[in-house]
Amino acid sequence: MKDMTDFGYPSKLKGDDIPYFARIAAVADTFDAMTSKRTYRDALDLKVVIEEIEKCRRAQFDPQIADVFLDILRNHYDEIEEIQKKYA
Repeated sequence: MKDMTDFGYPSKLKGDDIPYFARIAAVADTFDAMTSKRTYRDALDLKVVIEEIEKCRRAQFDPQIADVFLDILRNHYDEIEEIQKKYA
């Protein structure tokens, strides 16, 4: 499996050359897409979301950012749910 340093579409940026906030946004956007109800499917279960982020860690996501995000999902998901309900 390739690691994140081999990617950087579309500008062919690699690793730390990819802006920090873009690396955070990549994980956050994926989380939002998976946990939002779509016309073609319901929101995915948290377990599925965690598995997908773990699977894509290094290949699609910065591993350090993915680890922090996974820690938040595992230990503070109740706070995220409150925010989601507030803005649903």
